[in-house]
Amino acid sequence: MDLYGWMQLALFLGLLLLVTRPMGVYLYRVLDPEGKTFLDPVLKPVERLIYRLMRVDPRSEQDWKRYAVSLLMFSLVGTVFTYAVLRLQHLLQLNPQRVGPVSEHLAFNTAVSFVSNTNWQSYGGESTMSYLSQMVALAFHNFVSAASGIAVAAALVRGIARHTAKTVGNFLVDLVRATLYLLLPLCLLYALFLVSQGMIQNFKPYETARLVEPTAEKTQIIVQGPMASQVAIKMLGTNGGGYTNANAAHPYENPTPLTNFLQIFSIFLIPSGLTYYLGKMVKNRKHGWSVWGAMAVLFLAGVLLCWWAEGAGNPRLHALGVDPAGGNMEGKEVRFGIFASALFATVTTDASCGAVNSMHDSFTPLGGLVPLLNMHLGEVVFGGVGTGLYGMLVFVILTVFLAGLMVGRTPEYLGKKIDSYDVKVSAIAVLLLIFDIMVFTAWAVVSDWGLAGRSNAGPHGFSEILYAFSSATANNGSAFAGLTANTWWYNTTLAFAMLIGRFFFIVPVLALAGNMAKKKVVPESGGSFPVSGVTFVLLLVGTVLIVGVLSFFPAISLGPIVEHFLMVRSNAIF
Repeated sequence: MDLYGWMQLALFLGLLLLVTRPMGVYLYRVLDPEGKTFLDPVLKPVERLIYRLMRVDPRSEQDWKRYAVSLLMFSLVGTVFTYAVLRLQHLLQLNPQRVGPVSEHLAFNTAVSFVSNTNWQSYGGESTMSYLSQMVALAFHNFVSAASGIAVAAALVRGIARHTAKTVGNFLVDLVRATLYLLLPLCLLYALFLVSQGMIQNFKPYETARLVEPTAEKTQIIVQGPMASQVAIKMLGTNGGGYTNANAAHPYENPTPLTNFLQIFSIFLIPSGLTYYLGKMVKNRKHGWSVWGAMAVLFLAGVLLCWWAEGAGNPRLHALGVDPAGGNMEGKEVRFGIFASALFATVTTDASCGAVNSMHDSFTPLGGLVPLLNMHLGEVVFGGVGTGLYGMLVFVILTVFLAGLMVGRTPEYLGKKIDSYDVKVSAIAVLLLIFDIMVFTAWAVVSDWGLAGRSNAGPHGFSEILYAFSSATANNGSAFAGLTANTWWYNTTLAFAMLIGRFFFIVPVLALAGNMAKKKVVPESGGSFPVSGVTFVLLLVGTVLIVGVLSFFPAISLGPIVEHFLMVRSNAIF
């Protein structure tokens, strides 16, 4: 844990704090259908044209049920469209590498993966997907799935901010405005920057290079294609799906230390701004900053533990004479080092991103525990674009409810009484995620199809399976990279885990938004629980940890924790 790492961490947090307010103000304008932005002269005519083509009245709002139906139908159509493109890609244009059709189960898994903002990849992108599939079927969903998450967050915040209202917004309007005014302009600038750093963006066929050193293979295939445009939205939209199988560890997808730092930073950019948007919407900016503070505390705890574990290295290797100063460099890029790898792993699993610049399968047991635990917390530590905020707000409701029980008062949140309906839908949302992860993991570890995919036996093999279903349910998409998941059983079960993790969570959240919107605001009294300040931050962090850690502690004990003690004990025996 050297000075260079501490300087990077301070710079990262400082920049994040600096951009939170301006990003939040801009989101406030974008997510208001009547809001004005500096892009209006150029994009307003385009927005009107899109509404006209879709036959949408931007002034007409929806209640939470119609909002949910619109989102679900849009996602269903997107899933069918993506599945068709992947199955027919060999018959379509922009396929210079002449890849064939994607199998039925892999196409289903991939379509669900990108529609749900998970971007789990059971395939090698450079060898499986045509350029058309990468751009039309995958990058397209990187935009709209991210915009859908922002839309749901906006609906919930509107429900909290409004009173005696029946509507929470219009899904298609929120989708269009988030895509048009936020994601597209940011990604255009970001992609140009990535190209300036050496990232490729072309339609050339793959290159064949002759190897200098003699090996069994005398040539190497060098990937080409429209990469920068996809990488920009995969990071800003917290999607994570890599153009290549190596993801951000590939020198084309992540050419320099500067691109590495900015890719990490861009994952948190919009989620961080959404906390200020929350405070501005509910007219309580201290509350927005308190939510930001709770997220920052959880983030720092995770990154410091992961950094320490990877910096300490493997004691078994130290016993063999390997210099302990080098830490655990297995599975990491030398050009990034331990801290940048630990920071990337923590941030990408704090958010529902899933992009990786190192292989989590090669982390030490405690280092690998951090990404796993981040997903078990519900990925509410800044989280995905939109998903992090509405996930954390569910925990805020539960926190306020618990605080009310402790003082013997009817719980209130920003002047609204928290009733049994609010607590029930919040509890259902959280419990469904726990149920999803644990049931599918238990099924896999007692089935031949589940055990066949492991590359390791014992606790590490169990961690590979647990990580896969945790990643799918949390809509993260990263993997331990030691599990062979491109099978009928894994592709199908992981796809259903993604659907449950995404849409079975969104529906209760929208129900919560609808119930909050129709409530009356009551004057705050001396007994009202404050939703800002140190006490609230600590109570919110405690609620997140209790739900996340205690619910999964038995499973974690069988995986990373047991593996850690086995590693330490094996060194003593050796």
